Amino acid sequence: MSKPRKTPEQLRSHRWFGVDNMRAFGHRSRTKQMGFAAEEFRGKPVIAILNTWSDMNSCHSHFPQRVEEIKRGVWQAGGFPVVLPAMSLGEPFVKPTTMLYRNLLAMEAEELIRSHPVDGVVLMGGCDKTTPALLMGAISMNLPTIYLPAGPMLRGNYQGRTLGSGSDVWKYWAERRAGNLSDAAWAALEDGIARSAGTCMTMGTAATMMALAETLGFTLPGGSSIPAPDSNHPRLASGIGRRIVEIVWEDLKPSDILSREAFENAITVDLAISGSTNSIVHLVALARRAGIELDLETFDRLSARVPVIADIRPAGRFLMEDFYYAGGLPALLARLADLLHLDCPTVNGRSLGENIAGAEVYNDEVIRARDNPLSPSGGLAVLRGNLAPRGAVIKPLAAEARLLDHTGPALVFRDYNDMEKRIDDPELPVTPDSVLVLQNAGPVGGPGMPEWGQLPIPKKILAQGVRDMVRISDARMSGTSYGACVLHVSPESHIGGPLALVRDGDLITLDVAGRRLHLHVDDAELERRRAAWVAPPPRFQRGFGWLNAQHMTQADQGCDFDFLETGPEPVPEPEIH
Repeated sequence: MSKPRKTPEQLRSHRWFGVDNMRAFGHRSRTKQMGFAAEEFRGKPVIAILNTWSDMNSCHSHFPQRVEEIKRGVWQAGGFPVVLPAMSLGEPFVKPTTMLYRNLLAMEAEELIRSHPVDGVVLMGGCDKTTPALLMGAISMNLPTIYLPAGPMLRGNYQGRTLGSGSDVWKYWAERRAGNLSDAAWAALEDGIARSAGTCMTMGTAATMMALAETLGFTLPGGSSIPAPDSNHPRLASGIGRRIVEIVWEDLKPSDILSREAFENAITVDLAISGSTNSIVHLVALARRAGIELDLETFDRLSARVPVIADIRPAGRFLMEDFYYAGGLPALLARLADLLHLDCPTVNGRSLGENIAGAEVYNDEVIRARDNPLSPSGGLAVLRGNLAPRGAVIKPLAAEARLLDHTGPALVFRDYNDMEKRIDDPELPVTPDSVLVLQNAGPVGGPGMPEWGQLPIPKKILAQGVRDMVRISDARMSGTSYGACVLHVSPESHIGGPLALVRDGDLITLDVAGRRLHLHVDDAELERRRAAWVAPPPRFQRGFGWLNAQHMTQADQGCDFDFLETGPEPVPEPEIH
């Protein structure tokens, strides 16, 4: 049942601009100081545009223009747009990892919305962690919200070959380390792989999370896959500007959209696109912000019945530009219709089913038919065992099939620096059957769970023609990465999880079909090792890093801060005077 439309007096901004007291006088006079007349802002929905643009975020380099297009839509619909700059998490530049700061941006988004006289919000994101961070903050604040996805960049080019960001970097870097690629060729790749504004054009974390945001109902239909340079993208921006004003009057909030069914839809799409493994952490965090408990078993249960039908790198052959022109997300959703909860509401006021009615696929190679999938199931797999009591994840399609049932001796690196120092040592005791293990790379140990999970293949193994090995860590890997990489091992080694107890030569079994990750060391020996284990010293003594270590939850819980999870009851907004 729809809600009655709000009156101007019921707008949240009315408390700042509409009442007759001294504080409201100050709010109005200072707004007029910026050149606005009272009739432009008083009694109208005030729309915050949370802009994550910066000169150090290439994915968002088109956002200054998109801001103006959102504003245009807001003005057209009778609203008053205000831009609130938010932290920009540029994946290629922020060290040690943007994941360390996802929760900081989530906090900032929530507090920007809470502290300003706004009635609704447009979230501008796309680069990997910006999408979940902005949504986490907006879900907690629970004001009318629409998300503008940055959109993918254009495909890369190199000597007549199509390049995909991330995926081809790892591929050609391995060839360069193996001595098969010249400096000149490497420089030419550098010039051709990133050709426009926008996020990675492979099905990395950015493209995955944009698709999941649309599936959850947070953007206009088809918006998540529009390439950033396409003229449909600015039209999307102005359309979002118009729609957010209507949503404010309708009082359509995140809590009206999000449900367990909406998250099951998102997981289904995640599996069908063979999305980034990072999406598991982010979806769990988003659900917990909405008071919905989402466990790893839900991902694994759905994985058994959802075919992978998006033939997109790194699991497939094509890129996001191809996906959009093949029909984009609405076309893929239409092919999955019987697996979805079609009555879930979305921000355009219609149900998911209504939004995808009549959607067509224009290229069956890119968005495959259900009877011709890239894989009949298994876009993601959740593993458990004595090495990962609370779970670990792997993307089976990104690995060489021969490694999905593998037992081999562990070669342990105690941290990233140790790995970097020794990985190419000619004397490294490694064979193609070895299982590379990286410790102390998790949420606390990394710090921030960096994208170190695609451990490099040692040079001496590359020289043998090997391009994949089993690799295990408590880290993440880029959604554009590939390989037999077991990730998100929980609990992490830095806090004493079983991964901390692995020693060189221990046999480890990876059994993807059996969903098992097993360390062949008896319980008594593990207890002796545990008793002798010494916790690493804290990485931070102060500041945000210290806060992260004290309050960041483990990967299976979403890596959110424990004091920000909403729980089953929404937190009421405090009175503002």
